[in-house]
Amino acid sequence: MTIVATGKAASSAAPSDRGVGPLLRAWRERRRVSQLELALRADSSARHISFIETGRSRPSEEMVLRLAEHLEVPVRERNALLLAAGYAPHYPETPLDSPALDALRQGLERLIRCHEPYPAFVVDAVYDVVAANRGMTMFLAGIPEFLLQPPLNAMRLTLHPEGLAPRIRNLPEWRGHLLAQMEREIALHRSEPLRRLYEEVAAYPVPDPEPRREPTAPVPHFALPMQIEHDGRTLSFVSTISTFNTPMDVTVAELAMETLLPADPTTAKYLQSRLT
Repeated sequence: MTIVATGKAASSAAPSDRGVGPLLRAWRERRRVSQLELALRADSSARHISFIETGRSRPSEEMVLRLAEHLEVPVRERNALLLAAGYAPHYPETPLDSPALDALRQGLERLIRCHEPYPAFVVDAVYDVVAANRGMTMFLAGIPEFLLQPPLNAMRLTLHPEGLAPRIRNLPEWRGHLLAQMEREIALHRSEPLRRLYEEVAAYPVPDPEPRREPTAPVPHFALPMQIEHDGRTLSFVSTISTFNTPMDVTVAELAMETLLPADPTTAKYLQSRLT
């Protein structure tokens, strides 16, 4: 599957009517950092941090970026802080299909192809799939067309009662893992689109799994597996997620590559026989 742009953003970078001070205070409280601790990290003073948060002092552009870095504010929201302080956004948001990101797209496509026959895919900030390999697309057979319309969303596909959910043998555990993952990201990114997606998928009814046709694969001790039915077999995978270090572009910062690794030799052998 070729990488495509989805045109959707995690949240708005519009300036806030409240000013930058209350926004910085909200991020500091979210990170559970005191004014003194933040001041020490940013080579400032607790008095200056207090003045910034109450609006008595206007921070420089450099100070906004420094505080945002020490508070681990997501790149998109750093632009929002700069706008609220009266400065231009610092980080561009390049469309994924832009020629400027050709090398990035080609690199991601090469990575997920190299992961075959095992599943791998790339998602944006709201879990819309922008690329997937053959190991992933083999699981889409029999999925209703309305769930496969672009942009294909990984969370809807997995948790919808007409999607993959009925095929997942340990759905309660895997569903709980995915919802907890989304909750952590909502707390980190303050993304309203992600919150709406969470509320949608969390409200899906949980379907009864199909009767087991063979014993469930053994649970590996090192990670929670996803155990999924495919062509009468129960396959077991563990998941890894990769993101970019120190991204300087909003689009790049919000991409994540998820790779599924066989959790047992039977799964590995089956995929190798199907896709090699």
